[in-house]
Amino acid sequence: MTVDDTGSGAGEDGRGNLPAAEPGEPGDSGEDPHPLALRLEQLILGAERRYTPFQAARSAGVSMELASRFWRAMGFADIGQARALTEADVLALRRLAGLVEAGLLSEAMAVQVARSTGQTTARLAEWQIDSFLEGLTEPPEPGMTRTEVTYPIVELLLPELEEFLVYVWRRQLAASAGRVVQAADDEEMVDRRLAVCFADLVGFTRLTRRMEEEELGELVEAFETTCADLVAARGGRLIKTLGDEVLYAADDAGTAADIALLLVETMSNDETMPELRVGMAFGTVTTRMGDVFGTTVNLASRLTSIAPRDAVLVDSAFAEELVRTGDAPASEAEAAEEAAAAEKEGEEPPKYRFALQPMWQRPVRGLGVVEPWLLTRRGDPDG
Repeated sequence: MTVDDTGSGAGEDGRGNLPAAEPGEPGDSGEDPHPLALRLEQLILGAERRYTPFQAARSAGVSMELASRFWRAMGFADIGQARALTEADVLALRRLAGLVEAGLLSEAMAVQVARSTGQTTARLAEWQIDSFLEGLTEPPEPGMTRTEVTYPIVELLLPELEEFLVYVWRRQLAASAGRVVQAADDEEMVDRRLAVCFADLVGFTRLTRRMEEEELGELVEAFETTCADLVAARGGRLIKTLGDEVLYAADDAGTAADIALLLVETMSNDETMPELRVGMAFGTVTTRMGDVFGTTVNLASRLTSIAPRDAVLVDSAFAEELVRTGDAPASEAEAAEEAAAAEKEGEEPPKYRFALQPMWQRPVRGLGVVEPWLLTRRGDPDG
């Protein structure tokens, strides 16, 4: 189909313009959007509503079926044939379809790109709007509602937030690309050996019954913020937060162990926080759309559920990896022998960061019998 430079298909009404929807026909939603909501939408998108979904797909030169797949992947609700789409929607369709046509992405991969981007930014957008409005204590002018104040706030913050978002995304992309090129082989790019950790607040369900919603929200935010900061500062990667639980990963067991113990130490020193229990496993992990999957992840989750309060449990593979890298002795008896031998020779004994204590073997649902190890710290936590 020929598309003119305005983005409209030639010949829709004999003049190259899109036909106006008649009342009661597809394209007429039957309800006028809230005036302020419409103003906000135009401010943020930088364009007015012009197209129905069918018209947008046609102007972008893609099938309605593919356009619907992209939109649903991005998390957008079906709107029938309401005239609610803009030039930005058309351009986004063209770009995604163009990547497929150029052979840079398969159609399935383009849908995955749309889905991962949509899921990530949806949560970000909800959090930002909630935070902006929550931060308003008094409107700038008497009589103004929070809803009315939203427009000037968004107008001021939009360009700055947009540039900051692109900056952070580029930084994260550079870090992720660096990890990929350092992979030993192509197979390791998908199925990688990682240390995976779950950290879970103890008794959170009981807390939800006792605490007010606002107080509970503040606790969850403080927990997630503390975990995110510590994980990032010590070189781990936060995979996701689940309210009372966080999941992170690290390329090596020593880094993951340091973060886990620091989390327990930090939370135990905060009287406002519940106790924490942590489970970790080391092994092959499948990564997809920023998440991690596989037996190693399941094992870490199961270990978390049986971990003592304010303690860290690891699986045998994790323990073996700490021993292999010299971060922990195979046993305290071996460490004592090494120290005695070093003293006899007038040498410095090996300095281990962590200690491992074998626990009772136990059956774990879906994974058979496992041998957990209790992980503790040796020496200075900051050393």
